[in-house]
Amino acid sequence: MSTTAGRGGRTNRWTSILARTRGAPIERVTPGPGQESVWDYPRPPRVEPVPERIRVVVGDETVADTTAAVRVLETAGAPVYYLPRSDIRTDLLTETSDHSFCEWKGLATYLDLKVGHREVPHVAWAYLTPNAGYEELTDRVAFYASLVDEAWVGDERATPQPGRYYGGWVTSRVVGPFKGEPGTEGW
Repeated sequence: MSTTAGRGGRTNRWTSILARTRGAPIERVTPGPGQESVWDYPRPPRVEPVPERIRVVVGDETVADTTAAVRVLETAGAPVYYLPRSDIRTDLLTETSDHSFCEWKGLATYLDLKVGHREVPHVAWAYLTPNAGYEELTDRVAFYASLVDEAWVGDERATPQPGRYYGGWVTSRVVGPFKGEPGTEGW
């Protein structure tokens, strides 16, 4: 790990990043009517049903279309939508051997997408055997809005949560600031 010299001697680079971000308070956006702040979302995350229709489109292909999604809400992150496999074109998805781990939800497995000649690696992820408290995520898949052509919440086209790692979908109904934006490395 790289180190930098600080006022008190040597510090690692993460301490340096945290020192830079701790000095400036987070400027929360006040939600307007019909909006919610990601800073009101809980930690550990909460799973809740979604009343809107959720759609995922790649090229001319509707990859997923459901009215039975759930969303995961976690402090500072945009909602992540999990769609039932029964409402997804699973014939277009291939499970990979790649995994990541969430302290709350457990082991995630990544999925690749192939639509015609187009391939999209790691377009989605799933918790095949989620941890206790997150059983609602069983048999559901979440898509990265940044890797699909269209991600819809009701009649609104969502945009990806900033940052390469996060899978949240941003709509006009949620306000931040969001993890992943410039200057949030220490959150």
